[in-house]
Amino acid sequence: MLLNTVFEKTWGTRAGAPPAKEYWTELIPPLRQEQPDFLFIAEAYWDLEGELQQLGFDYCYDKRLYDRLVYENAESVRVHLLADPAYQEKLVRFIENHDEPRAAATFSFPKSRAAAVTVATLPGAKLFHQGQFEGCKVKLPVQLGRRPVEIPSQESLAFYRQLLSAIQAPAFRQGEWQLCQRNGWPDTPSSQNPVAWGWRKGAQRYLIVVNLSDASTQGLVRLPWDDLQGKAWRLVDDFTGESLERDGGQMVNAGLDVSLEPWGFGFWKFAEAASNGGIV
Repeated sequence: MLLNTVFEKTWGTRAGAPPAKEYWTELIPPLRQEQPDFLFIAEAYWDLEGELQQLGFDYCYDKRLYDRLVYENAESVRVHLLADPAYQEKLVRFIENHDEPRAAATFSFPKSRAAAVTVATLPGAKLFHQGQFEGCKVKLPVQLGRRPVEIPSQESLAFYRQLLSAIQAPAFRQGEWQLCQRNGWPDTPSSQNPVAWGWRKGAQRYLIVVNLSDASTQGLVRLPWDDLQGKAWRLVDDFTGESLERDGGQMVNAGLDVSLEPWGFGFWKFAEAASNGGIV
């Protein structure tokens, strides 16, 4: 990693005195003048993402989120998403790349779906690896010019077709993202397992709730949009087609009651309900 601090930690005095400026501050600005559409993406680790963004990188790998999805729990993911949205918009989200084991070999299929929905519906760039959609399990060294034949998983292909279609909605591309509060009950610890966020662009709204746990969960998700109040709303799941109607004030104040299977998720699009004045 071409950073003065990393060079110093790696080489000590053998590298000589550190330069007066960081390498990237001298490289990026003149290149942008010649190629304004060129994107700088850092395959960054060691919590250097913020520093590299400040030095001019457009995007940095979010390896920390990957590790949380693989090894940690829902609360660690929620805490990760408390970061400044401006910082998050410059992260590359992924569950598979050339360095890590295949997602299909790392996660069960239900967990891989939950993880994929998570990274695909967060702010920032999304990285999908060759063979990920097909559910390939053999990790290929980048030095190899060949690979074994793997039979594509039709279940995986169908899921990714649906996911990629769903995230084409303008709300996910030009909308505003907000993390949602979750509430529960003292005797229901599973209410800490879902993580939820919403996207909004004009009248278009989506709510994503993901159960990042191998246990069923039930909890309340408070919606961040005050203007939902005073109306009834119809929520249609883009994946299942199932719909439900809820009172806007209840969703904003108490929360939307959500029940999900292990590694389940809800992908709800909002529309004003035919009824008016709320639901009793």
